[in-house]
Amino acid sequence: MTTSRGHYYAGIQQIAAIANAGLTLRRTCNAAAKVIATSMDMNGCRVLLLNAKKEYLTTVGAFGLSDLYLRKGPLDARKSLPEVLEGQIAVVTHAPSDARLQHPEIAESQHVISIIAAPIIRKPDTIGELRVYSRQSRTLSELDAEFLRSAANICAVLFDRAELTQFKDRVKKSCAKASSAALPTRMPVTSLKPTEFAHESEAEFANLLDFYQIEWLYEPRSFPLAWNGDGVSQMFTPDFYLPELDMYIELTTMKQDLITAKNRKVRKLREMYPDINIRLLTRKDFTRLLSKYGYGPMGDAKLEGVGRVLYSQTQIQRRVRSLARRISKDYAGQRIVIIGVLKGVMCFMSDLMQHISIPVKIDYMDISHYGGEGEIVKITRDLDSSIAGEHVLMVEDIVDTGMTLNYVLSHLASHKPSTLRVCTLLDRKARRLANVKLDYVGFEIPDEFVVGYGLDYKDEYRNLPFIGVLKQD
Repeated sequence: MTTSRGHYYAGIQQIAAIANAGLTLRRTCNAAAKVIATSMDMNGCRVLLLNAKKEYLTTVGAFGLSDLYLRKGPLDARKSLPEVLEGQIAVVTHAPSDARLQHPEIAESQHVISIIAAPIIRKPDTIGELRVYSRQSRTLSELDAEFLRSAANICAVLFDRAELTQFKDRVKKSCAKASSAALPTRMPVTSLKPTEFAHESEAEFANLLDFYQIEWLYEPRSFPLAWNGDGVSQMFTPDFYLPELDMYIELTTMKQDLITAKNRKVRKLREMYPDINIRLLTRKDFTRLLSKYGYGPMGDAKLEGVGRVLYSQTQIQRRVRSLARRISKDYAGQRIVIIGVLKGVMCFMSDLMQHISIPVKIDYMDISHYGGEGEIVKITRDLDSSIAGEHVLMVEDIVDTGMTLNYVLSHLASHKPSTLRVCTLLDRKARRLANVKLDYVGFEIPDEFVVGYGLDYKDEYRNLPFIGVLKQD
């Protein structure tokens, strides 16, 4: 590269002017990426944000790169040019054969030969990367490196400003909901959320994932489904990827009878990429998921009462005794600590422990409910006693998505119990998102709203002696 110092100085001036133009973060980074690429006589540029766990890089802005290249899959910062995480500039002179790249085959198909990556640093931490791309083999001069570092420093300021703006917006919304509400004390898992969602339901789903502290990436990969000669003629881009669950999620708010085409694409993706775990959530699935936390149309629906009895009092008590016998046998000669999350588990937990024939110690936890944008799951009451070295049995009234249970189990595991198992009265597998192991299950139930025997709808029906399905008016 033989670009002059004056040319680079003019480029930095352009980037600074763009940064001060009052654009959204994505539009600012897109424009800055264009200036960076053209200033360095490169074919493309990408501005990447590192998530809070320093695991994945998300594209915040780009120029000159195909959609297939930008969405080639989750970009793991520890596998793709990992030296950049340590604050170094990385130079790739032949991308298709460089072992430091995560997807060299995509680079080859898109004719990318050289890649230069510089860290975006908020001292002392690396918070993102600038990457420039060329279809020719390129080297890096000291002047080139100086320009990249200067551009990266401006990007760091942009990230800081965007993060502060989002935090202020959350404070305003929190104060608007309740003037006495406490201000947020810590950021969600990914502090800065630069994503511009295509649909409001995607933003709601992202908020729900933030609440459970489940890391997510928005549209990180496009899957080719059909080709026309050497080119891709059809691609499918799922809405979310959940790294911890290794799962792609596609949301659809269309009516059930209009989602045939999307179902067909999901089936084709599963056939062509059998190792990919993908779930399609329909409008019905999603509204039910939100309504569990009091949001969406079903959260405000009027329900007249119980439509039918799912399990009678006799059936419940018979199954509770059966579970207690199994638990007593499995833990024979030992003492167990039974832990429940208030309030729904009270009836089941009370009956269960009465029939367990070994020594039992009980404890309770309580967690906050889903409260909308910017909030995260919070334990409002923790255990009264230490469980280190104890045999712990987590007791649940119902497990559906598994996200709450997954969070609670991670918390309990951090206390280092000797063993940790789960007993649930009801298992609603149809809604499962998190892959949690259930050691003792009372009943597997259909995907319907159930109440009674401790389970409520808007704090009603808990005192019913049976479990029933609500009739929606």
